[in-house]
Amino acid sequence: MKELDKLLAICLSEIAGCDDVKKLDSIKSLVLGKNGKLTEMMKGLRDLSVEEKREQGTEINRAKSTILENLKIKADELELKELEKKLSAEKIDVSMPARSCNFGRLHPLTKVTEEVSDILSSYGFILADGPEIENEYYNFTALNMPEHHPARTMHDTFYVNELADDFGRKLLRTHTSPVEIRTMHTRKPPFRMFSIGRTFRSDYDATHTPMFSQIEGLIIDKDIGFANLKWLLGDFLKRFFGVSKVNMRFRPSFFPFTEPSAEVDIAYHEENKKLIFGTGDKWLEIAGCGVLHPNVLEAGRVDASKYRGLAFGCGLERLTSLKYGIPDLRGYFESTVNWRNSFGFYPFAK
Repeated sequence: MKELDKLLAICLSEIAGCDDVKKLDSIKSLVLGKNGKLTEMMKGLRDLSVEEKREQGTEINRAKSTILENLKIKADELELKELEKKLSAEKIDVSMPARSCNFGRLHPLTKVTEEVSDILSSYGFILADGPEIENEYYNFTALNMPEHHPARTMHDTFYVNELADDFGRKLLRTHTSPVEIRTMHTRKPPFRMFSIGRTFRSDYDATHTPMFSQIEGLIIDKDIGFANLKWLLGDFLKRFFGVSKVNMRFRPSFFPFTEPSAEVDIAYHEENKKLIFGTGDKWLEIAGCGVLHPNVLEAGRVDASKYRGLAFGCGLERLTSLKYGIPDLRGYFESTVNWRNSFGFYPFAK
């Protein structure tokens, strides 16, 4: 077995002098691989007698174990050296300040949705919801806009490519007012409800987007009128903008689902290039409102001889832009990283 002793000595010498993991794998393959030298010796045992097989097989297995043990020791040694080399090249100065955590940001619409919901809930309003894919009855007809009504031309509508049914064609709702009809169908008066949701119209520029959010409120009760509506909107705007006084005016307007109808303007002035709402000699339109039309009450299965309805609504992006100074509505939906860093809110802020 001089050949085995010679192979073992050479192999251990090469392992001891090896300084690379890949080279170590090469040594292992040359000796113990499928066609390795020690493997060939094992194959040669088949031509020997039983006694010679036992004797030489034991020696070959002993040599194999020695080689494997030395390979493992050397592999651990090289791995440790590689780790030490890596650690020495990546020294950390523990005296330096820690890196700041980069938290995600709340979208401005999420923030304002929470603010508006908290305020309206405190008045006893309940949150209601409805489908974004509506039909012509709930979106137009029940809201006093029958077929060929001129008010329908005010809405650039996205129609869904489906056959019409008894409720008309399917469409992406152009406002959240259908939620009011659906709520009147499911709740008995008196009640107060509000809805916040996405609406869709075919329009796109700095002040209009194909998709936008609306907030609408509805009160169904006895002995209510414009005075109640004006107090409610005035108090809401004071709380939303965080001011102690709000000068507000109602301008006569037209909405097919309310009569009389009004646009709501709020006073403001500029201070250090910022808009300060509540006081001033300038006016800004902020919402629409009115007394629910009797035809809408009838469509909602509410007895118009006993109850009256007050409704108001505004664009959520508009409220958000005015409060937080966001200039272009398109940024709400493009929502790039820089935009979110500029206008987003820390989720854990007090």
